[in-house]
Amino acid sequence: MRKLSGIFLVGLCVGAIGAVAITIGHGAVRPPRASAATEAVTTMSESARPSPEPTPTPSAPPKETPQETPKESAKEQPPSKVDAAELDRLVAGGEVSAVVFDRQSGAATLSVHADRAYTSASLVKLLIALTVLDRGGPTADVQRMLSRSDDDLASRFWSAYGGPAIVTAWAKKIGLGGTRAPADPGRWGDTRITAKDVVKIYQYVLAHAPAAIMSALRAATERGSDGFRQYFGIPDAAGGRPWAVKQGWSCCAPTRMLHTSGVLGEDDRYIVVVLTEHPASVSYATASKRVTAVVSALLG
Repeated sequence: MRKLSGIFLVGLCVGAIGAVAITIGHGAVRPPRASAATEAVTTMSESARPSPEPTPTPSAPPKETPQETPKESAKEQPPSKVDAAELDRLVAGGEVSAVVFDRQSGAATLSVHADRAYTSASLVKLLIALTVLDRGGPTADVQRMLSRSDDDLASRFWSAYGGPAIVTAWAKKIGLGGTRAPADPGRWGDTRITAKDVVKIYQYVLAHAPAAIMSALRAATERGSDGFRQYFGIPDAAGGRPWAVKQGWSCCAPTRMLHTSGVLGEDDRYIVVVLTEHPASVSYATASKRVTAVVSALLG
């Protein structure tokens, strides 16, 4: 593979290559594969829930305390390089896509398998939130859906605000070339996405969406409403830098999806998207560590 390099995180450099990008439930229907993509399809239903493996569900519900944002900028670091093959090795037996977009320069500093298609798991909740708020829906419930990745609220909104039409409308408005509505209209987590398109969603949210969405992503709780620990990836690898995230996870046979996406750095400088697919034999705990290792590699 060719070496990738580029600047990331207040002077951090990581490589860029182009081409090909990245809640739950058991898929009954497998959507057509994207050309040159090798990943299997997992799905999400309104009734299914994964069994959180990283740590047991706490007896008391997690506190929804927003993270504290550091006031000092991250220290300048020397340039670093990341190899596309290295990212692939970090997700052994699976698939990985990553895009880092520098909002200051207006360009991606890294792009690995950016057009590769994955099932969205909870990342589609960003489009659901945009729809509900555009139509004057309940802001507090939208924020809870995002910060705690609440599936019940997502299912309620999906049914009340158009189902698959939510995806197709935003794909057309934002220009999401690789995003597709689920084949089964009731399974919102089966929405197909790419890392390139998720970056576009964040660009729109940061520029045009109500501030309530980013506020919810900054207040993401350590555990989702199902008890799953959602601080893998960007939060665990941030190293004291300010972040805001929307995470995604889904199961089961034959694969698991774990996605980390959001903004990182002062003034939300970097949009970071890492989409991954793992064999079902890989536990959630191991897969979570692999996603964090990918983000750590991107940060050098």
